[in-house]
Amino acid sequence: MKILILTNLFPKKENPNSGIFITKRLKEHEKLGVDFTAVSLAFRDKGRLLSLLRSLLRKPSEVPLKELEGVSFKPVFVERGLFDVVVQKFWTMKRALENLTDRFAEQVVQNFPKHTVIHAHGMYLPAPAGVVARKVSEIWNVPYVVTLHGSDVNLNMARRDVRDIYLETLENAARCIFVSRALLEKAKSFGYSGQNATVIPNGYDPDVFKPMDKNTVIKELGIYKEDTQYVGFVGNLIPIKRADKLPEIFRKIAKELPNTRFLIVGNGVLRDKILKEMEGLDVIFAGRVPQVEVAKYMNAMNVMVLPSRNEGWPCVVLEAQACGTCVVGSSNGGIPEAIGFDEYVVEEGENFEERFAKRVVDVLKKGYDRDRLIERAKGFTWEEIVKREISILNKVV
Repeated sequence: MKILILTNLFPKKENPNSGIFITKRLKEHEKLGVDFTAVSLAFRDKGRLLSLLRSLLRKPSEVPLKELEGVSFKPVFVERGLFDVVVQKFWTMKRALENLTDRFAEQVVQNFPKHTVIHAHGMYLPAPAGVVARKVSEIWNVPYVVTLHGSDVNLNMARRDVRDIYLETLENAARCIFVSRALLEKAKSFGYSGQNATVIPNGYDPDVFKPMDKNTVIKELGIYKEDTQYVGFVGNLIPIKRADKLPEIFRKIAKELPNTRFLIVGNGVLRDKILKEMEGLDVIFAGRVPQVEVAKYMNAMNVMVLPSRNEGWPCVVLEAQACGTCVVGSSNGGIPEAIGFDEYVVEEGENFEERFAKRVVDVLKKGYDRDRLIERAKGFTWEEIVKREISILNKVV
C-alpha cells in the first residue's frame, strides 16, 4: 500500500510548529514502515500588489518547509494574485474553491505517480485538502479518506455557500475520520449522514511530553519564584481560544491566590492587547517555542487552562496530562472528551469567566492525582493513534 497524504496543515518557515500533529503522525508512519508521500498544498504569491499588501498588513507569505524532524514534505504550489484573493473574499467562495482545488488536483496528478489510497488532512478554505483528494481519486480511480480536525467543520463547513461541496466530499469518501465525537456531531448537524464516519483523536509524543522534576524545570526556564503556583495557557492567542478573556480570568485567580505566576506560551493577533490588559499581573510571556520547550513549561505549571470557545480535539490537553499537569477547560467541542474528567470541565454559559477562575482556584487549593492523569494519557500516544489510522486505510484498500 502506497499512501498519498494531502494536507492543508504543514510546517512553515515562519512557524515550524504549524500542523505539528501531522508531522508527528508521519514520523510514526516511518517507524511503522508505511510507504507514503506527504504533499503540502501551498500558495505562491503572484504579482507585486499582493506582496505589497502583505507587507502593509505585516502578513508574510507562507513558505512551506520541505523537511521537519526527519519527515519530508513535497510542496505543490498554486499561484494566487491579488485579484484571486479579492474574488475569493468578495465574489463567491464556491467558485474560488472549485477553481483552486481543480488546479491543485492537476498539479498533484502531474507531479506524482498513482498511489494506492489518498489520505487528506483538513477541509480548510479556500482549497480544502479533502476536495483535492476527491478530484485526484476520480482521476486515479482509487479510494480517499478525509480526516477533519476542527475549524474545517466548526467554521468552514458552517458556510452555506460551500456546504454542498463539503457534503459531497464527505459522503463520497471511503472513510471520514473525526478527531472527536463532538466534531462528528457538528458535521451531522450540517447534513452529513455519518454513515462512513470513524472517531480517532490526535495523539502526543511521549518522548517529548513526559513528567519532569518541577523545581528543576522552573529553574531551567528562569521563572523560579519562591512560594508560587504557576497557571498557564498554551496555544494561539486568537478569539476562538478565548484568549481575549485570559486577562479577566487571570485577574480573578490572582485575587484569590496572589502568589500565582501566569505563563503564556504561544502567539497570535491578540498578543499586544492581552499583554496590555495584564499590566500589574505576574505574567511570563514565552511566545512561540519548540515543542521540547512547551513540554518544560507544561511541567512547570500547576494548572493549565483551556477556555476555548470551540475545539476539534485539543492536543495540548493530552500533552499536559502526559506531563502530569491538570487541565481545566470549557465544555465546548472536543475539550471534555480530551480532558476525560468532569470535575475539570466548566460549562459554557453566564458568568463563565468567574466560574472558570473559581474552578482553577479550587483545583490549586485541593490538588489532584498526577499519576491518574499520566496513566490516562498513555492511551493516546502517536503509536496507538497511527495504528488505528493505518487499520482504516488497509480496510478501504
